[in-house]
Formats: sequence, C-alpha cells, structure tokens
Amino acid sequence: MRIGVLGTAGMAEALATHWVRAGHAVTIAGRDVGKAERLATRVGGCAKAAGLRVAAESDQDVVLVALPFGVGIEVVRDLRVALEGKVLLDCSNPVGPGFRLLTDGRLSAAQQLAMAAPGSHVVKAFNLCHEGVWRMRPPVFDGRPLAVPICGDDETALGRVRELVRDVGCAPVVGGGLDRAGLLEATAALFIALWVGEGVDAQAIAPPMEYAAGAISKEARAEAGPR
Repeated sequence: MRIGVLGTAGMAEALATHWVRAGHAVTIAGRDVGKAERLATRVGGCAKAAGLRVAAESDQDVVLVALPFGVGIEVVRDLRVALEGKVLLDCSNPVGPGFRLLTDGRLSAAQQLAMAAPGSHVVKAFNLCHEGVWRMRPPVFDGRPLAVPICGDDETALGRVRELVRDVGCAPVVGGGLDRAGLLEATAALFIALWVGEGVDAQAIAPPMEYAAGAISKEARAEAGPR
C-alpha cells in the first residue's frame, strides 16, 4: 500500500514505523521538509520525505492526517483537490483545557475533515491511545492484542484501514459510520481525563464482557455472590 503521512510528530513516527516494517511505501510530509527528512531517516526502510502538497498529489492509497485538530482541517482544505478519492485516516483528538471537547457539540473532528475535503473518504481510528502505546511492537496487554475501533462510511476505505490496524499488531473493531466518530473523540476526552486528571485506570470502568449486557452465566453469578 502507498501511504502518505501528513505530520512529523510522535503519532506520525509511531504509525509510520509499523507500516514501513510491514512493507508499505510511506511518504512523510510536513510544512518543514527538513523535519520530514529527519523523521523519514529515523523511520528508515522505504520511508521518504516530501512537502505536504507533493505527498497529497502522489498516488497514495491512504493519507494519515497526524496533525492537531484545527491545523489538520486547514491543511486538508488547502489540499482538497489533490486528496479527492483518497482515504483520509484521522487520528486527532479535539481535546482542550479541562479535558473538554473543542468541537463543543458541533460536528466531530473527523466530520469536519470530511467537509474540508468532500471528495475523500475519511476514517477515524488510532485516537484512543498515547503515541507511546503505538510505539509498542506490538501493543499486546495480558496476551490480548489492543482493539482499535474504526468509524467510516466507505467499505473500501474501511478495509484498507483494517489492514493497517493489523499491521500495527492490533485488532480492528467495527465502530459504525463516520457519524459515530464523535463518540470515539468523546471517549478519548473521558479516558484522558481519567488517566491524567484523576489517575484512574480507564479499563476499570467497564465490566467483563459476560456482564456487559446483563446476560451472566451461572458460574459468573455464583462467583459474584448475592446482591
């Protein structure tokens, strides 16, 4: 797969490194081509550097938008013609001071990205974890690969992103259409507030699967004890 990466910070490096190791052709792009060149050197393999417009105009299958909320929308709007028909993978989190959503009840960051480049196919993924998790090789916890929810409307685009999730060593999970991307962004805001603000393990707020829908096995009821 040919992958363009818009951005030169931690998320760009973490994901690009996995995809290069998986054999994909990765072009890393930034406003500062020097930074893109240095990142491409660190990633190694077949990674190469380019300016934003050059990367967008290339024959990419997927373009990762690894830019802060707002900046990504501006960049994509400027490149919208070159990005027509391409898969745009959005990993941003519109979270501001006080762990509040910057979208403030409006369209999600992913939906705003889709409006900025209406001819593209936007998919939301990779937004629920810090870049350090994505640097793991692979992200496996207690013997179970990390699950990555994916939201999008185009099946071809979703299929490509599912492949990229597996190349990171994770398990893709159906998250619904792009209209549900805001739920992923809100979940990220909640998780960040728990992790950073309260020092609480976000995994502790959800029961095991056998309890989640109320259908508890006889063995689980016995273990849980009387109510």
